[in-house]
Amino acid sequence: MEIISGTTEFHIDNKTAVAIGKFDGIHLGHKKLLDQILLQKKDGLKSVIFTFDPSPEEFFTGKEIPQLFTRIEKREAFEEMGIDILLEFPLTAATAATDPEDFVRRILVGQLGADFIAAGTDVSFGDKGRGDQHLLRSLSKELGYELALIDKVRIDGEEVSSTRVRNRVADGDMPMVKRLLGYNYSVSGTVQHGRHIGHTIGVPTVNIIPPSNKLLPPYGVYSSKVYIDDKVFDGMTNIGRKPTISEKEQVGVETYIYDFDSDAYGKFIKVELLKFVRPEMKFDSIDALKAQIKSDLVSARES
Repeated sequence: MEIISGTTEFHIDNKTAVAIGKFDGIHLGHKKLLDQILLQKKDGLKSVIFTFDPSPEEFFTGKEIPQLFTRIEKREAFEEMGIDILLEFPLTAATAATDPEDFVRRILVGQLGADFIAAGTDVSFGDKGRGDQHLLRSLSKELGYELALIDKVRIDGEEVSSTRVRNRVADGDMPMVKRLLGYNYSVSGTVQHGRHIGHTIGVPTVNIIPPSNKLLPPYGVYSSKVYIDDKVFDGMTNIGRKPTISEKEQVGVETYIYDFDSDAYGKFIKVELLKFVRPEMKFDSIDALKAQIKSDLVSARES
């Protein structure tokens, strides 16, 4: 997958199928949108995702917004789907003020070569968000592109949205998060050395430190699946600061992997969170912590 990032000076010679969106989370609604452009590959069009960097929420509020997907996770997901080109369009005061019609003519059609455009019915772009589905439709015949407008997907009568997914992650309702995304919520990263407390109590773990902008569920213990070197293992994951060890611990994702005895240090892994087991707790002693972990290992594997 080709990645275009940090520049407005780009040009694609091929005819393309372009999906426009923020794509924070890549939920079922996004998947419906992406399926549209992937279908066009059979007609020789390159599949292109047009998204923004930083996200519009971060740009307009000036605050770091916890993300369902980090940049690395998002890139990997798009590549696995078969996307040809990912455009992370730089959002600045100047680009945010682009006239909506100029955005369609110059950027989507002129620079990206859009022959097919897919967008949600609530799409907005250009100066003050004035660009919408009606503008895309009104220009389609003149500029010669086909337009696919995608309605919101609903589950249990409610729209599937990134906000809804965020709320369920914040609740620790991982089964519902899976329903909204279409797959398990995950945290990825490179395995780092920790304090090796797990080894000393007979429960060795692998540790990853998520970026500060990664949205995490409530601190506690979760049943999980772990992907290492194209293999999948069952796991039990603790998210939090390990208060029994120290009140100053960095927030981490620490996983015991069942039936795994290899060295994982330095490897990039993905940890899928399946079900909440219990909240994070502070124990009076390491022995009490050890006893609880032994109980957790049984509970997590049975959940």
